[in-house]
Amino acid sequence: MSGSALEETIRDVLVGLAVVVPAAVVCGRIAQRLRQPAVLGEIAAGLMLGPSLLGLLPGNPTAVLFPDQARPFLQLLAQLGLVLFMFGVGYHLDVAQLRGRGRQVVSVSLSSVVLPFALGTGLAVAFASWGLTEQGRMGLLGPALFLGAAMSITAFPVLARILTDHGLARERIGTMALACAALQDLLAWGILAVVVVVVNADGSWPLARMALLSALFAIGMLYVVKPALHRLLAPERSWNRDGTLVQGVVFSGLLLSAWATDAMGLHTVFGAFVFGAVVPRRLLEAHTPEVPARIEQSSLLLLPVFFTVTGLSVNFRGLGGQGLAMLLAVLVAACAGKFIGAAAAARLTGATPRQAVTLGVLMNARGLTELVLLNVGLGLGVIDGRVFTVMVAMAVVTTMMTGPLLQRLLPAPPSRTAYRGGEHGGAGGAAEAEAGPRPLPRDAAGSGQPDTVLREP
Repeated sequence: MSGSALEETIRDVLVGLAVVVPAAVVCGRIAQRLRQPAVLGEIAAGLMLGPSLLGLLPGNPTAVLFPDQARPFLQLLAQLGLVLFMFGVGYHLDVAQLRGRGRQVVSVSLSSVVLPFALGTGLAVAFASWGLTEQGRMGLLGPALFLGAAMSITAFPVLARILTDHGLARERIGTMALACAALQDLLAWGILAVVVVVVNADGSWPLARMALLSALFAIGMLYVVKPALHRLLAPERSWNRDGTLVQGVVFSGLLLSAWATDAMGLHTVFGAFVFGAVVPRRLLEAHTPEVPARIEQSSLLLLPVFFTVTGLSVNFRGLGGQGLAMLLAVLVAACAGKFIGAAAAARLTGATPRQAVTLGVLMNARGLTELVLLNVGLGLGVIDGRVFTVMVAMAVVTTMMTGPLLQRLLPAPPSRTAYRGGEHGGAGGAAEAEAGPRPLPRDAAGSGQPDTVLREP
């Protein structure tokens, strides 16, 4: 690329960013006014800037704002935003929530993963007969595993924000939902890692090699990097008095971990997620809490770019009648799989009917985490553009349903303020809900026990 062409591309990228960021801010605020997570508005902004809406106008403004030569640069910024976001997901993943919960967490988590996974694999077979699923060297195995994982995901970050807004974050049903979501996401990301290995490996030896490298990476992060970070970031170290140096260490480790998993044939998001999970959170929060906060704030500027890049690949005009039927099938399978899987398991392990229904509703939120997974699948070639469009629509609809359904189950008093949550704390979403925990309705049986206290099995 010549110097003049590069300068023109840089100008195109700057103009695109000047449109993307304000659009995300405005739509995020509108979503909050509608008592939805801010991230849903930002996702909607990205979709509207794509060919599904803006591209319909005369002159195709989408192509003007985001010309082909600028899109690789936008993709680079989007990937960096994903890496920073996935660090935050791993950093806030509290495995301690899984301890002491007994069989109830395990039962609900496995049930609300297995049933959606089975329905997803069935959809992959159906879509293949329609010619809508990309089949590579492994035939239907890759697409089936991927759609199973995509149907199984629960958006841990947005779920935490929804629970906080409704005063349930510190109630037992809230911590139960978060523990289940954490375990489900671990399982779903593990399945996705298997999909990436299966799709990218060319033959049995490359497959074994990638699996071995992945295992060595996980072991090294857990038993080498994690203890080293504890020693390096210990408060008695003189260099830890300067948060800038700590930030440099954490940021460099994050990028190197993302590079390592990408070099192995996995995706950068895996390295970022694992590094965030092994970082000594208690040490950072006690002595340099601004370090992870700065990294997560940096992702807020870049995630709208990711939503826009996603929107450029979504085209609702191209669905047609077959695509609409596919969308209906995906929505039914996604909602039924999560709701029935979670609610049935909760009921069988001692929850009241209202508690079981509440868990089923909460487990159906997918949000931004689903978009990350879908973009990995699109890049792998295991799904085509129409399946990608349908799955993005499913992610938005299922997340949008969660808040209103929860309000019906747990009616808010009239004095409640507008929704302040956001999956990643975006424009306006970083503010905590002002109201604290509120009295909750009693269960349908009139037992006199708060409906948020699950009976131990």
